[in-house]
Amino acid sequence: MDAVLNCTFSGGVPVFNLSELSIFWQVADTQRSVHSYWNQQDQLLYQEERFVNRTSLFPAHLATGNASLLLRRVQVADEGIYTCFVRVQNYSKAALVMQVAAPYSKPLVTWEAAANPRPGDLVALTCVAYGGYPEAQVLWQDASGHNLTENVTISPIANEQGLFTIKSVLTVVLEPNSTYSCRLTNPLLGDEGHAYVTISAQGMVFPPLALWVTVGLAVCLLGLLVALAAVCHRKIKESCEEMRAEEEAKELEEAKELEEAKATTPLKS
Repeated sequence: MDAVLNCTFSGGVPVFNLSELSIFWQVADTQRSVHSYWNQQDQLLYQEERFVNRTSLFPAHLATGNASLLLRRVQVADEGIYTCFVRVQNYSKAALVMQVAAPYSKPLVTWEAAANPRPGDLVALTCVAYGGYPEAQVLWQDASGHNLTENVTISPIANEQGLFTIKSVLTVVLEPNSTYSCRLTNPLLGDEGHAYVTISAQGMVFPPLALWVTVGLAVCLLGLLVALAAVCHRKIKESCEEMRAEEEAKELEEAKELEEAKATTPLKS
């Protein structure tokens, strides 16, 4: 991407000959030469190496007071303050700040959890975007629009060109049919898009094998309880019948002894 650093001069300068014009572009903090012009031609002997073959003026517009600089293939390292010096009869100068911005890729949201996740499990949601500058801001929200960004970790990583990869991780407690969104904002370019993920209840149910095993165990347990209840009922019934038989035998024995006692008692005259 190319950029134009604007610099114009007009006020108070009468018609002049280009042989009288001198232009100097410098990096303000280091005073290194970016581009120089005098004697009606570019003077690039002392140009800083990183600007070689990347700068040019607009020769056709110099006579109209346009000393702007074209900077080709802008890099992150080019960000900074530049000074434009112009001399026709007297020196004048102006400084400007060039801010570099690069758009990020569309954010991508993925999520990871243990095998067969269930409600209540912790899940890590990851939002990733590549190749942007400057460092982007990340906003996490749930389906209701609540800000969840306080629960995230953000890892910006710059490559050799100074462009960032943004990786943001949000940890949430898993709930069925929950939607989470990640929105990326470039401080210079504004909103750069968003992505979302929905965790549906379908992924939360037991797998078929586990379901049938659970049902089978429940049926076996119920059958065992029914059989145990039947055995207990039969044992109690048999115990009650034995006790009743013993009582009846005891009563019969007592009645028999009483009859025998009456039969052996002599009668008085």
